[in-house]
Amino acid sequence: MEARRLLVAAAAVIIIAGCCGRCGGQLPIPARTDGYVWGTAPAPVWGGAVVVEAFLDPFCPDSRDAWPPLQKAAQHYGAGRVAVVVHVVPLPYHSNSFIACRSIHTVQKLNSSVVYPLLENFFKYQEDYYSQPTYTKSRATIVDEITNNIVAPVIGEANMAAYKAGFNDSQSDHDTRVTFKYGCARGVTGSPYFFVNGMPLCDSGSPVDYNKWISTLDPLVGKM
Repeated sequence: MEARRLLVAAAAVIIIAGCCGRCGGQLPIPARTDGYVWGTAPAPVWGGAVVVEAFLDPFCPDSRDAWPPLQKAAQHYGAGRVAVVVHVVPLPYHSNSFIACRSIHTVQKLNSSVVYPLLENFFKYQEDYYSQPTYTKSRATIVDEITNNIVAPVIGEANMAAYKAGFNDSQSDHDTRVTFKYGCARGVTGSPYFFVNGMPLCDSGSPVDYNKWISTLDPLVGKM
């Protein structure tokens, strides 16, 4: 885990250093605030609830294990008091994660209501797309398998043509890169990585269990 954190930290330094030579060091600014609000949240999320931000990699086993207890904790309080925003971040040591994150960005533009079902489908089948099982496969083969085996069952065959067009559009590539750089700018060094009301959680990098979430959120919800 520590080696992975160092790798992502090094990547973040390289990216930020590269940006410093252009536009006075300005990182790309997304067209909308990055991340996807889970469930039914108050509008606006910011200032209307305790906000938990989770940086999750669709092909990270720790992200997969971290998601159910966070969901359970959020459901315990309700959307009016705790809002969850997920950033899908493609970590460089998960070879196929960029494809997964790009798929989620593409689907969001077609039908935002299936973003989380798709993320959970990636979690369900992630072991088939770890680096080792796909080592001898071409990128085109992996994209085709992910499209047919993970994306199509969620969005339906009728939407596949639009999905493929969106996936191959440069905008989905750009959006995925921006999310990664956004995480780097905030010091995200692995997944899962959590912020509560903008402050990093000390348990980031490993799954946080339900009881820990309750003990963290209870004092904050009580002050609302």
